[in-house]
Amino acid sequence: MRVPTEEELLTPSPAPTGGSAFENPLGEYFLRNPGRRIHKWHHYFEIYHRHLERLRGCSPVVIEFGVQNGGSLQMWHEYFGPGAQIVGIDIDPRCREAREESIEILVGDQADRNFLASLRQRYPQVDVVIDDGGHTMEQQLATFQELYLHVQPRGVYICEDLHTSYIDRYGGGFGRRDTFIEFAKTLVDWLHAWYCTQPGQELDPFPRSTHGMHFYDSMLVLEKRPMEQPRNSMTGKPLF
Repeated sequence: MRVPTEEELLTPSPAPTGGSAFENPLGEYFLRNPGRRIHKWHHYFEIYHRHLERLRGCSPVVIEFGVQNGGSLQMWHEYFGPGAQIVGIDIDPRCREAREESIEILVGDQADRNFLASLRQRYPQVDVVIDDGGHTMEQQLATFQELYLHVQPRGVYICEDLHTSYIDRYGGGFGRRDTFIEFAKTLVDWLHAWYCTQPGQELDPFPRSTHGMHFYDSMLVLEKRPMEQPRNSMTGKPLF
């Protein structure tokens, strides 16, 4: 299998003129963008809207790693509506200039587990985490491991730009161990831990809190929901 070059992976396509990926409030906001600069892969907007629409108007607490120009924070504020608390996190102190009413900016390293632990204390409820930060393997893994279980029971966790798992300078490489992609593959097993946990062995909390995992090009979306052990039954008349 041919692995795309780093230039191919990181080069965005030309500016859009419309299309199905943009036929939702997020895509429309991106196209008319009245605020600060936003840099997103075009196919992300359809995915965002599919998984986040149910939280609109519910005053969610949203944490996005990676502030850059602050444009996506403004987009999230408009999308989720009044009462939403938007938190942007970046390692660059210049990003503090993106602070606005209802948009808070924190400066910290998402690979620093002590910093991530402090977020759990500062925000006892988090409804959405969007990891669009530094994209290194250390950062993506630390952020997930420290914050996923902290996301409220019906929240959403999104890790973006998973193609960095295939790029050397981010700690990635095709088939390389300890990338976020390889870690995410183990989550598929964890989701099915109901069927392979031995009697007397404690069930991992992941399947008890995860309703579904959704893989897309360069993105993993996890939807949370309190889960019970799957059951099955039969209804109707037998054929034979």
